[in-house]
Amino acid sequence: MQKLHLVWLRNDLRCMDNTVLYAAAEQAQAQSAALLVLFVATPATWSAHDMAPIKQDLIRRRVMQLQTELLALNIPLLAIEGSSYKQLPALFNQLCQQFELNVFVQTEYELREQQRDAAVEQIVLAHHGQFIRFDTQCIMPPGTVCTQQGDVYKVFTPFKRTWLKRLHENGLHCVARPKALAKRALSLPAFPLMHAGDESSSAWPVAETDVLEMMRSFCREKVADYQQQRDFPAIDGTSKLSAYLAIGVVSAAQCVARLQLEAQDSWAREKSGAEVWLSELIWREFYKHVLVAYPGLIKHQPFQADTAAIRWSNNPQLFQAWCDGNTGYPIVDAAMRQLNQTGWMHNRLRMIVASFLVKDLHIDWRWGERYFMSKLIDGEFAANNGGWQWAASTGTDAAPYFRIFNPVSQSEKFDPQGVFIRLYVPELSKLQDKTVHWPHKLGGVKGYPSPVVDHAVARKQTLALFAEVKKPL
Repeated sequence: MQKLHLVWLRNDLRCMDNTVLYAAAEQAQAQSAALLVLFVATPATWSAHDMAPIKQDLIRRRVMQLQTELLALNIPLLAIEGSSYKQLPALFNQLCQQFELNVFVQTEYELREQQRDAAVEQIVLAHHGQFIRFDTQCIMPPGTVCTQQGDVYKVFTPFKRTWLKRLHENGLHCVARPKALAKRALSLPAFPLMHAGDESSSAWPVAETDVLEMMRSFCREKVADYQQQRDFPAIDGTSKLSAYLAIGVVSAAQCVARLQLEAQDSWAREKSGAEVWLSELIWREFYKHVLVAYPGLIKHQPFQADTAAIRWSNNPQLFQAWCDGNTGYPIVDAAMRQLNQTGWMHNRLRMIVASFLVKDLHIDWRWGERYFMSKLIDGEFAANNGGWQWAASTGTDAAPYFRIFNPVSQSEKFDPQGVFIRLYVPELSKLQDKTVHWPHKLGGVKGYPSPVVDHAVARKQTLALFAEVKKPL
């Protein structure tokens, strides 16, 4: 029976700095084993997880591009069209019957993904193979950044401090692209090949070299101004790497290594553009650490248990107005229309619209969390859940519940000339800069909706909702 080292890719769709791929290739060469990379599309499960169609398309396009990139190294990539995770044990059972199989994977932290891997591991071990995990999603894997008492941090700032200490102590190591292997004949079962996508993500390049150049040019040319520009949606001041980090076309370690190289000493200087961008990368890791420590988050439980008792009004008409970008609050509407039209939203706007949904419309944050996942090209459970719970004041390190964004003053501050608003709300394109943020002073604008709520009134109601569950027993 032929010995086969199989790299099962999921959210690690890259050649460079792919520890799983590199280790499997090295061992395959040393042990004279064949090497196969496997990807299985599971659209039914993706949809059950509310994965946005545009993200599904990005994944499919990236896998097909990766197939070409690996072919140059004589490493075959088999891309299979499946349906759901339930099919995977049978698929691996077929492979185990034909090969002496060792499976190499990157650890995933979500509950259903852990259950999926455990089921496949059971099949592989039953056939005397190995199921080898590499915990490489984070630069600092969950469990390695803890308090002196060994507890998981619940607040970001001390987590970041300890994370940076570990970085200084351990440094960074990004593995190279695997060396080209000798060609090997490999006879595989007749699996259905993965379908092409619908090209809805075509505005996003998928070649690894292009994505790496995006990352390098951002660190080289834009990161110095990141602190000053990152909150202004009309300015192209962010990295736009979140979609690629979410599916692993680029790793966080690559980003930090390039940041250190390009920014030199400024990456460690507080409030510099480089240091602030590094903080954003650390936030991503923080939420993954919290997710592993508190698996109830996967089941959509609030981190702060007392907030589960909040009596959200959950008005479906107000929710639909928010989804469609028809709330009568221009910055909210422009942001939601950007999301619906492009599959992406500027980070400052994510905070504004999340605050508005929860603290102006009094709608359960989980409704917004799910809607974001269904639309975002960069949707990722830990970051999305963490961001929504932060905005809703229900999560770790959450903003105090009495901190409520005023959407009009946020608009005036971060889109002062209304450039972004006019881009996505053309009904307001002819208004002057001072009135575009709140056109209702003029008695309204034809074709643009009246405000669905009064912010001042809604703010008082929000304070009452939280005070009811926060008051001492």
